[in-house]
Amino acid sequence: MTTETKKEMRTIWYFVGWMLLVVGVIIFLTGIYYLISPARPETVLQNLHPDIWWGAIMLVVGILFLFFDNKMTQKNLRQNG
Repeated sequence: MTTETKKEMRTIWYFVGWMLLVVGVIIFLTGIYYLISPARPETVLQNLHPDIWWGAIMLVVGILFLFFDNKMTQKNLRQNG
């Protein structure tokens, strides 16, 4: 028995989504670490915790890119095969 597996090429947005997700997690966890242990250099907007905000935004955008890329890939597979 042979099963035919179809390998689809991934779009660039798939890889962009993974990069945003990974970098967002790293920045978010760094922000949480700096929130718990306040041994960080003093900055003007330190009280706003921009690393937590930007990490969370990048994480959410990365998840959205992966979700919509998967949705588009599934739609293309249904149309083409």
